[in-house]
Amino acid sequence: MKRFEGKVVLITGGSVGIGRATALAFAREGAKVVVAARRELEGIAVVKEIQATGGLAGFVRADVALESDVAAMIAYAVETFGRLDVVFNNAGVEGKLGPIETLSVADFDETIGINVRGSWLVMKHALPHLTATKGSIVNNSSVAADLGMAGTTIYAASKGAITTLTRTAAIEFAKAGVRVNAVSPGPIQTDMGARFFGSLETERCRESAPCCSRAGCLR
Repeated sequence: MKRFEGKVVLITGGSVGIGRATALAFAREGAKVVVAARRELEGIAVVKEIQATGGLAGFVRADVALESDVAAMIAYAVETFGRLDVVFNNAGVEGKLGPIETLSVADFDETIGINVRGSWLVMKHALPHLTATKGSIVNNSSVAADLGMAGTTIYAASKGAITTLTRTAAIEFAKAGVRVNAVSPGPIQTDMGARFFGSLETERCRESAPCCSRAGCLR
């Protein structure tokens, strides 16, 4: 029997990058996967990829910064597959990067709204269903929560909030039998990683040596 046979997994930001890879991995392990994302074409493509290998999956378009979308997304998962066992809170943006004096309140609100409010809303609406299955939540934080990097004040603050939100929710949700954990990836070769570091080549350079910066390789 596969590890997640009979389980229902919801992945936000599941259309590309880490979210897509996670959706495919859960499907290989037997899970029924709900891919939630703003990018409809890419999200449907992931679902079709899962279905092509005999898996069960569905797509729902959702912007996690909007509570109505989050509520509808959770409802879709439960109505489609009958339960909810795992939520991967992966949806997020790098937002506007640059020196703090060049950033606006709108830049701040957009990144915090998606990365922090979105994760909080998903946990809030998923909790009743996860309580029923004694399920789990995994939040996607970042090494940026703990490591300083010039030009990332808003992004790093949002990921620091995710880490603290996870610790607090883990304590609060424990009484309901729901586990809450976080992962904190470093540089990953995704579209977001390429935007963050300027190009995939710069990102590969940064992965291979700590002397690299977002502006380019300093070796």
